[in-house]
Amino acid sequence: MARTGRPKAELILTDEERDQLSRWTRRRKSSQALALRSRIVLACAEGMTNKDVATLVGCSAPTVTKWRSRFVDHRLDGLSDDPRPGRPATISAD
Repeated sequence: MARTGRPKAELILTDEERDQLSRWTRRRKSSQALALRSRIVLACAEGMTNKDVATLVGCSAPTVTKWRSRFVDHRLDGLSDDPRPGRPATISAD
């Protein structure tokens, strides 16, 4: 008997989104966090379960769930880092 759980949001990529995500995973200048998020979304778009994607990319299932839902809600903009809370830095790099 198949297990039922929370339904996953269906994730369908456009060709442009797939190309951009692929570039982010291969680009040397991309942050590792963005590359991981891109790999998660690409694997989810292949129809894999969250648990299988987590095993494939080496993260936890809640992480996959988080980035899948953020991508469905905000598309590519949802994969970028949110501003951190707290006081802005007072010492500059200069």
